[in-house]
Amino acid sequence: MDSHLKDTMAETFDFRVLAKDGKARCGEISTPRGVIRTPAFMPVGTVGTVKALYPEQVRDAGADIILGNTYHLMLRPGAERVAKLGGLHKFMGWNGPILTDSGGFQVMSLAKIRKITEEGAAFQSHLDGSRHMLSPERSIEIQSLLGADIQMQFDECIELPAAPSEVERAMQLSLRWAERSKRAFEVQRASGGVGPGQALFAIVQGGTDIALRQRSAEALVAMDFPGYAIGGLAVGEGHEAMISTLAETLPALPADKPRYLMGVGTPLDLIESVRLGVDMFDCVMPTRNGRHGNAFTWDGELNMRNARFADDASPLDAQSSCPAARQYSRAYLHHLIKSGEYLGAMILSWANTVFYQDLMAAMREAISAGNFEEWAAATKARIIKPPAAPER
Repeated sequence: MDSHLKDTMAETFDFRVLAKDGKARCGEISTPRGVIRTPAFMPVGTVGTVKALYPEQVRDAGADIILGNTYHLMLRPGAERVAKLGGLHKFMGWNGPILTDSGGFQVMSLAKIRKITEEGAAFQSHLDGSRHMLSPERSIEIQSLLGADIQMQFDECIELPAAPSEVERAMQLSLRWAERSKRAFEVQRASGGVGPGQALFAIVQGGTDIALRQRSAEALVAMDFPGYAIGGLAVGEGHEAMISTLAETLPALPADKPRYLMGVGTPLDLIESVRLGVDMFDCVMPTRNGRHGNAFTWDGELNMRNARFADDASPLDAQSSCPAARQYSRAYLHHLIKSGEYLGAMILSWANTVFYQDLMAAMREAISAGNFEEWAAATKARIIKPPAAPER
């Protein structure tokens, strides 16, 4: 176990705001497996791996916590099997905190092979067609078997745009499932399935309907969860609608508890959401984009497939703290990606993961220094640029 974790162990789950600049804030979430510095970006380890990276690379990049996926891990290798092998931390060789999502988002993506009822979501596996039922109780049981430090309530996430009646139906169902998730979590705690420092977060739903979002938040706050997520965004509504929804929803959540925006997003999304007071994020974008030849750099996003890089001897990103981004040339990475070599995806996934962590560290520093707005304006001018012309 590394010295950072030894020095930051806590017996209980706790959140402290250390500094504020406007609504933006930096703080610390203390868990038995270490401190999570916020604002935090959680690399996504869907099936027990952050794709194309060793756990040591993820830790060295600056990540304090990663995300695992309930739906995928329940199907393969199975939560009971992972528990018998010592839990997800031991199984994948990650000794820091892990957050597991509830499976609700994946259930949404299975619209053609699932059925939603009050009980839960009945669905067919995308792997072999086998039938399963994922309920609030089963979702919490799986997350407990995996050993997640932060669990998420089971919810129904719907794609936008959607009919107002459908958005309200899903929000109300998610509230009832939140109550059941909380009871199931308490049962797990009583039986020793979860420890004293593990926590369950609620998920605010309601689409882009501000009144529904506020009703959802009010009901969940009354249930008294250790943290609150904003779910059901980045599902087709667009950046501006997402930001305006956040701006109206966040004030309804407790200021002394962490706020987690699920499944987001681009560097612009992160900067604008931190400005509004979001503390935690996750997204597949750093590794997924890396596998497809796209690099996030302090010069903006670069498509390494573009022919303009074929003779570019400059490093991918000379300002990155990632050794590979400073060592390998854009020409070499262009060659690897065009040739379909695994190494290209590995290097870009590593560099992107480091960029996201560097971005979060820079935001924490700017908030602490009280110059977040100036930093944000200068950074957006550097990294948010019109897309490059397509390769001819």
